[in-house]
Order: sequence, then C-alpha cells, then structure tokens
Amino acid sequence: MQTKEEIISGLRQKIMNWEGFRPPQPGASNDLGLGIVAGAFPDGVFPTGAIHEFISSSPEDTAASGGFIAGLVQKLLDSGGTCLWISYTRRIYPPALKLFGVDPDRVIFVDVPLQKDVLWVAEEALKCEGVATVICETKDLSFTESQRLQLAVEKSHVTGFVLRKDVKKVNTTACVTRWRIRPVRSQLRTGMPGVGYPRWQVELLKVKNGKPGNWTIEWKQQHFKTIIPKPNAATNTEETRKYA
Repeated sequence: MQTKEEIISGLRQKIMNWEGFRPPQPGASNDLGLGIVAGAFPDGVFPTGAIHEFISSSPEDTAASGGFIAGLVQKLLDSGGTCLWISYTRRIYPPALKLFGVDPDRVIFVDVPLQKDVLWVAEEALKCEGVATVICETKDLSFTESQRLQLAVEKSHVTGFVLRKDVKKVNTTACVTRWRIRPVRSQLRTGMPGVGYPRWQVELLKVKNGKPGNWTIEWKQQHFKTIIPKPNAATNTEETRKYA
C-alpha cells in the first residue's frame, strides 16, 4: 500500500505532466542549451509540449523575442518535424533565421489576413502531432484563448510560443511560462569594429512550479551563453543596467 507521501508525490507528478513538465522520452532531450536558465524550471527541464508566452511593448523587444525564440526552435527541430510561424503582419526576415541555426526551409510561414483569426489557426496547428513547434504572433491573448491552446498541446505534445506585441496591460493566462526579452548592447572585442553577438536581457516573469529569474544572454556560434558580470568590472555592470 502506498504511503501518503507517495500518493502526494504521484499526484504532483501527474499535475506537472498536465501542465507540460514531462520527463524526456527515451532517446530524446529537453535540453535546449539554456544553461543555468534551465535551473528555473522544475527538475531543470525546459517544458516542451506546452505554451510559452512572450510579451513585448516595442518593435525592438518584439525583434529580440523573435531571435530568442528562434534559438529555442533550433533545438526543437533537431528531433525532426517542422515549424509553423503564424502572424497577421509578418515582420520576420526568413534568411535571418540562419543566424540562429534555423533553416528557413523547415519553417512554414502562415500569413493570416485578420488578427482575430490568428489564434484559431494556431490552435488547429498545435493539434498536428507531426509539427515540432508553432509560433503565433498576436496582440491579445485572453485566459480562455490560452486555455484552448494549452489543451491542444496536452494531446499533441507540440511546443507552442505566443509572441504578444504592443502589450499595454498584462493579464492572466494559462501559459506555462511568461517571458520578456529586451535587447542589450553587444560586446565588441577591443579594437575591433562592427557589431557584436546578439545579447538580450531575459526575464522569466512566470513559470509554474519554478523560480522566475533575470539573466543576460548572448547568442554566440549558434549557442546560448549566459553573461555573468565580473564583480570588479564596474563598467560592464553599468552598461548592462543602462541598456536593460
């Protein structure tokens, strides 16, 4: 007979599975290369087969969010399948995805004429088990709409990203995580001209059963790299705060 502790532990695991926190299948990996950021998730595992919400309030933030999501998509596509990118005003430049290790030929871009139809198209796409991931660009996302998306992926195990643009007020959703990505100044090598590797201020505002956090992340050679300010590097610390 099971003890109370074993029963509670089993129920807790079932709830986590329903919310998208599933252990990797044999031969599969949920390691998306996030390094110490993964420690914010239960058991240190990025929740695939779940809906992740990204909020932005400016075009710069939207572009930064798109880049960060593309870095995650690269890892998700390693297991096969394709990616659907759904929007009503496509701003993504497909060849730029190569910078993040994503072959544009693996992405199906769905341009929806009306914004109100974007979430319906996304919901139907998330039901397709042959799809690796779905990215949906929209403005509004109600709790009920997010619930429908989450219910869709609980059956298909497809990973979904909702990129919300021009968000004025944050509302409650059923998404497993909520992120805010902002661009920060890149670091150039001394004496070298040009533009450095992409850097972002990554805020994990909400994560079910996990720990929210804030990190500076750089995309370098098709990998995420966490930037940890040196205690004696006052200049670098000031730059991070200035551009956060």
